[in-house]
Amino acid sequence: MEMHGTRIIAADRDTVWARLNDAETLKACIPGCEELTGSPEDGFEAVVKQKVGPVKATFKGAVQLENVNAPESYTISGEGKGGVAGFAKGSANVSLAEVEGGTELTYEVDAKVGGKLAQLGSRIIDGFARKMADQFFDRFREEVEGKTGGDA
Repeated sequence: MEMHGTRIIAADRDTVWARLNDAETLKACIPGCEELTGSPEDGFEAVVKQKVGPVKATFKGAVQLENVNAPESYTISGEGKGGVAGFAKGSANVSLAEVEGGTELTYEVDAKVGGKLAQLGSRIIDGFARKMADQFFDRFREEVEGKTGGDA
């Protein structure tokens, strides 16, 4: 499944880039994220609880940053295993461009699921994935815009 979108964030590109690489910011933005440890250089380990249709699962997985071109773009990729629920894996190409009023964040996501999750059907999975992506990028914009005043 593929998704893409853009968000305008009212902050300069360096600030947005720094927050895209900050574990605490990412943890706050990932829906259902209970734990996120690690660093951009070594990768992150995550624990995420989600309910997809009738299937509830705790996913444990790893996230890596690749093709890093600071402060313009990177590819974030990861895979999570949810026990009997199955697995989810995917990657997102994220790019930042300076625009009037802030920074334009553009993303292209490619995701796959397997196991019980895949049996739910593409309509449920696609809808859930879009909701997750929208929530993540909306929360990210709110986190960055809400904290740029005092922390920058």
